[in-house]
Amino acid sequence: MDKRKNLIFIIVFCLLAVSVVYAIIMLMDAPSGTSNKEYELVKSDYVLMILQCVVGMIVIFIPYRVEKRYGIDIPDLMEIIYFIFLFCAIYLGEVQNFYYKIPFWDMILHGFSAGMLSALGFLIVDFISRSKRNEVHLSPFFISLFSFCFATTCGVLWEVYEYLADHILQTNMQKFMTAEGTILSGHEALGDTMQDIMVNLAGTLVVVAIGYLHLKRQEKIKSRLM
Repeated sequence: MDKRKNLIFIIVFCLLAVSVVYAIIMLMDAPSGTSNKEYELVKSDYVLMILQCVVGMIVIFIPYRVEKRYGIDIPDLMEIIYFIFLFCAIYLGEVQNFYYKIPFWDMILHGFSAGMLSALGFLIVDFISRSKRNEVHLSPFFISLFSFCFATTCGVLWEVYEYLADHILQTNMQKFMTAEGTILSGHEALGDTMQDIMVNLAGTLVVVAIGYLHLKRQEKIKSRLM
């Protein structure tokens, strides 16, 4: 599993690095403003592509840094899922333009990431509870509540990141503008952001509910054995 994880890490990192070079080259000759041709990218699209790929090349090291600094043993399977998520969200989503080509691609990824972050929340609490310095028994409800709040907060921070990127770099991460360049207004302009938040909540609730039931079952088994 460790070799497979490292191979996937290298492949995703190299794809992101190559995509940065590709986006920089294409940025030079790309048209400004909006395009009337279907799927034709403009300068702001390539700026967003560069930003997303650079961010991906940084955050892909988070599992390694967390394990090394805090001693948290992140399961290899979870790391592999994380790398695959970066590949789907950044390389396929931004570089290959799946957000426009594939219906509900953004919604699927938000639901997936919400579940992944919820599982990470459970992992963090499990690490804390196993600490030798910790003498407090954490209830399944508290653990589930922490995981829910952790995943939800990460989702909100991502929406803040999208808003700031759109405002500063004139990108279209929050989809306030259609692929044809039409600026949305009023309720429609909020559609993508609110949809992302609701999908995050739904994905988080599903995983947290499963985690809660699992912890309650473990608690009952332990009480019978004592």
